[in-house]
Amino acid sequence: MSETAPSPTPAPTPRPARVRPGAEALFGHLLRVSQALAGQLDFQTAIQAVSDGLQPVLPHDHLDVCILRHDHHVAFEAGAHTDWSLTERPMPVSMSPIRAVLRGEADHLMTGDAMADPRFHFAGAFAHPIRDAALRSRIHVPLLVRGEIIGALSCSSRERDLFTPADIPFARHVADMLAPYFFALRAAEDTRRLAIEEAEGRTREEAFREGALRLTEELERERQRIGMDLHDLTLADLTRLSRRLARLRGGAEAGEGELAAVAEELDRCIRELREIIDDARPNVLQLFGLAEGIEDFLGRALGGGATRIDWRFLNGGGAVVERLEEPLRVALFRIVQEAVNNAAHHAEPALIEVELRRQGEALVIEIRDDGVGFASLAQRRRVGGIRNMQTRARLVGAQFQIARRTDARGTLVSIALPLGERDGREDAR
Repeated sequence: MSETAPSPTPAPTPRPARVRPGAEALFGHLLRVSQALAGQLDFQTAIQAVSDGLQPVLPHDHLDVCILRHDHHVAFEAGAHTDWSLTERPMPVSMSPIRAVLRGEADHLMTGDAMADPRFHFAGAFAHPIRDAALRSRIHVPLLVRGEIIGALSCSSRERDLFTPADIPFARHVADMLAPYFFALRAAEDTRRLAIEEAEGRTREEAFREGALRLTEELERERQRIGMDLHDLTLADLTRLSRRLARLRGGAEAGEGELAAVAEELDRCIRELREIIDDARPNVLQLFGLAEGIEDFLGRALGGGATRIDWRFLNGGGAVVERLEEPLRVALFRIVQEAVNNAAHHAEPALIEVELRRQGEALVIEIRDDGVGFASLAQRRRVGGIRNMQTRARLVGAQFQIARRTDARGTLVSIALPLGERDGREDAR
């Protein structure tokens, strides 16, 4: 059997030569681009308008303008969209494939095949979008305002050798026309960003002032409560004991039963006084740390009395919990204390659970109950206890959430404290 010779590969059809318009036509295109820019108030719509206007005279598959911000720049694209504009953060100029133009080291760059041109692929260059989008023919010219480079205009095509030196003057004219417009957009955006930052700063400052005021008021109420407890309970008991002792001292001999009753009342008075002191200054928290302090509080608050509530404490926070600074430990403890007391007094729960755990780069504390839930948002805004928890969390940089549990049984209070440098490296040892 005779073999059939393969048919030769047909030669590529030569691309027709570009017809470049004359000077008057070029001026008309520039005028139309300028008119298309009118009323565009952001970079993205502006670059799209430029792309549509340039396509007939400077054909391209990708057009972008990058705007300098100190030693970084951001890109805005039309046509093929790449990682140059889709990255979340500004890119350092040192990584830009066109850094020579952005730094003023070259007054333009032109290539017939950027995928193979070593000028775009130096060590550390963020150049993979060139390969990803197959951008071969490229022209880059600076955007100049009063002699200062504020960015660059880039025009790219997937065809090889599409552009010639004759396209460079027109690209420069386009860049000179765009530069003042984009300079004004950058200034407007900077002003808007500064206004937002100032407003956010004022809001944070006002929130901290309000939070500090709330805590001051809460501390004053707490001092008054402690004073009332001492007056109504401890002082009253001590006064009664003093009178009984005075009667015993001035009267007949005290019987054994009378002395036992006095001793019992004295013991009860001491216990009440210790409870008041522990509420005001949790000794276990200070001596043994946050986890021990919470567990001791749960036992005292829920484990005794006529209205006994079951409780469970889960400690998965690791050693980092005990390495927290004392103000943080106290703030977190007070939030837990407030949440547990709220649940015990208002939710009618059978069980309250408190869990400490590491979750990513945060310490999370959850207080869960199986009670009747909580009031509406409008009503909760008037509840001082929840506002105090929110304020304490905000003052230590923690996130605070309160919501109905996903199983519709009771309430979940969650505090997430970003650890950052507090995570300590000892956990990894």
